[in-house]
Amino acid sequence: MRMELRVCQHCLDGDHDNEHKTAILNDLVRCAEKIQEYQDAIDLDEVVVRRVTEDEPGKPEALPVVAATIESDQMALTDTQLVTEDDDGYMLLYPNPQDVLTVLVKNVERIDEQLDDEDVTVELSEEGKQLLSATTEPQGQHQQ
Repeated sequence: MRMELRVCQHCLDGDHDNEHKTAILNDLVRCAEKIQEYQDAIDLDEVVVRRVTEDEPGKPEALPVVAATIESDQMALTDTQLVTEDDDGYMLLYPNPQDVLTVLVKNVERIDEQLDDEDVTVELSEEGKQLLSATTEPQGQHQQ
């Protein structure tokens, strides 16, 4: 299995004045880099972290998939995405940061379970913790 995380370098560095997004992206990158470091523990063949800047075409490095959205009647490439490819060549694309963080955290947890003698956890930002907790709340139920 292969995995490629694609993020905007400018957002990662905080150049776009969105502290929330910067915190989330840093969580994503820290998780992906931890997975990359221990990829053999969960039988991953390749883990790539691709940092894209505005002055380049933004092509993927390992997996040839790019997500796009429509903004003001124009196509715009999604600057944050995770692409995974299984051993049969099937690819999954996660363009939603909440989904990306969930997938990455679950992979870090799998690695941590495999390595009894090491702590492989990643400390998430408050923004990342809030984003993850939103994925575990039951759908369709509202607090009054």
